[in-house]
Amino acid sequence: MAHAAVPARHHGTLGWALPLGIGVIYGFYTSFMTREAGASVGAQLVIGFVSGLVLAGLCFALGRFQQSLPRELRAAAYAALTGIAVGYLYSLSGRSILTVTVLALVLAAATFCVTFYYLYTHED
Repeated sequence: MAHAAVPARHHGTLGWALPLGIGVIYGFYTSFMTREAGASVGAQLVIGFVSGLVLAGLCFALGRFQQSLPRELRAAAYAALTGIAVGYLYSLSGRSILTVTVLALVLAAATFCVTFYYLYTHED
């Protein structure tokens, strides 16, 4: 029995340029926030580079696999990514862990609600 050929899905430039841009901006901002904490220049650059690289990789992976996820799980993935990224940046400002956790959870919940609403109202 012959299987029907599945057409190759072509990802445009935006599929890698957007996560890269987000990662670069996040890395620069992380480096700036680390400078305020009194870190050395080398440590600033390493933390900024690694943070930007990790976020860009996670954004790229989410962009690749989001279509295979149900809308609830897709909204939860975006919420977790947003909450963790913003919470990490806020933790670099020297705030308490409770303040950072509350802010991250509030932003993650808001992101979940907005993303779920968007996905629910724009179904195929």
